[in-house]
Amino acid sequence: MSRREDYEQQTEALLEPIVEELGFELVDVEYVKEGGTWYLRAYIDKPGGIAVDDCEAVSRRFSDILDEKDYIEDSYIFEVSSPGLGRPLKKEKDFKRNLGEEVEIRTYRTIDRQKEFVGILKSYDENTVTITYEDETEQTFDRKEIALIRQALDF
Repeated sequence: MSRREDYEQQTEALLEPIVEELGFELVDVEYVKEGGTWYLRAYIDKPGGIAVDDCEAVSRRFSDILDEKDYIEDSYIFEVSSPGLGRPLKKEKDFKRNLGEEVEIRTYRTIDRQKEFVGILKSYDENTVTITYEDETEQTFDRKEIALIRQALDF
């Protein structure tokens, strides 16, 4: 396990009880470097969406725990955020929540002369994702081929 993954797992384990107690869902945790600065980000959600006050409540409660546990060696910025509309499907619960919904899939390499596919999420397992198109045809993708999968946005 990489150091980044270790930090994300520890953060998730410590943060989950706080987020649940406040009535939110912990969607994801990421530890990333952007422009030379490390960021520890927690994405939270609830029915009806997240407000700035919700992010602040989680941040205040968790900051003391981060200071106390001090398990991250680098200096970093801790942020709490809404996952946003175009959040990627990463975890089992994300796929489950989006079964029967329209999703957008982007692949690493070209498949049938395209890299973007939109269809209804029909099924998934640890190795594959299957979508159904408007004409009722299906296409199955190996997870290794998928660069991004998220709920499709219609504007």
